[in-house]
Amino acid sequence: MPLYEYVCEANGRKVEVRHGMKESIETWGQLCEAAGLEPGKTPKSAKVERAISGGMLLTKPSGDSGPAPSSGGCPGGRCSCH
Repeated sequence: MPLYEYVCEANGRKVEVRHGMKESIETWGQLCEAAGLEPGKTPKSAKVERAISGGMLLTKPSGDSGPAPSSGGCPGGRCSCH
């Protein structure tokens, strides 16, 4: 399941939670339940928004027949990142 980050409008807290792509979390109460948190003084009806995150897509260099990298770094030192 994907990991999503939500921001609560009422308290400014950011919370990460895993859930299915088709699931939707709209309130602080739903977010706290999904994350296993106590809502505290923030009303359970307070609106939350999913934060936009810049995911990283890794692909194989052209002409490479090996597997695509599964985590950060430069495959075989062939990038111009440094």
